[in-house]
Amino acid sequence: MHEIEPYYRWLNFYNSAEDARSPYHGKEYNYDMYSDTIYGYYIDPAWDYLGSETLYNKLLFVDYEKGTAVIELMGEWNDAINNDIMHFKRNIIEHMMREGISKFILIGESVFNFHGSDDEYYSEWFEEVEDSDNFSEPGWIAGVNFPDFIKDELSNYNIDLYINLGGELDVVNWRTMAPKRFCEFVDGLIQRRLN
Repeated sequence: MHEIEPYYRWLNFYNSAEDARSPYHGKEYNYDMYSDTIYGYYIDPAWDYLGSETLYNKLLFVDYEKGTAVIELMGEWNDAINNDIMHFKRNIIEHMMREGISKFILIGESVFNFHGSDDEYYSEWFEEVEDSDNFSEPGWIAGVNFPDFIKDELSNYNIDLYINLGGELDVVNWRTMAPKRFCEFVDGLIQRRLN
C-alpha cells in the first residue's frame, strides 16, 4: 500500500500546501517518513488526512475561477463504521465550498472498498452545490475511474443519485491531460448528461 502515490505531475500547476485557500495550506511533507497507516499498512506520506482512519485524499488541482476541484481518494471508504462521508464533507468539501468551489471531480482508482450507510451527507452535498444562490453557477459531483464493484456498491446505496459515475466518466487517459483541460473535459461530460 505504501507504493500507491497520489498523482504528482500536476504539482507545477497546483500545490495544496502552497494554496492559502486550501485546507492543507502550510502542511509540510516528510517524504522519508511513513507515519500514516490504513489497517496497519503504511501509506505514502503525500496522502492527506481527512479525518478518517481508512480514507485519505489529495487535492490535485483547484481552479477558483471556474469553481472546480480535483480530489484523488485512496483507501477504504467506510460510511458504515467510520462515517467517512461526514469527515470528508465537513473537513474538506465544506472548506472548499466556502472558497467558491461547486464542481468536484473525485478520482476513485485507489478506493479499494466501499461500505455504505445512509445517503444524508451525499444528499446535503448535492443540494448545496446545486444551489446557484451560493455559487456563480450550479455545481455537480463527478466520480472518475471508480472500480466497477465500487460503483455497484455506491449504486446499491443510491449514492449514484448524487455522484455522477461510470460511462464516459471512466477517463482512462486523464493523466495525459493538463489539469484545466481535464476539468473542462469532465464539465462537458456532465453538462451533456444534465441536458
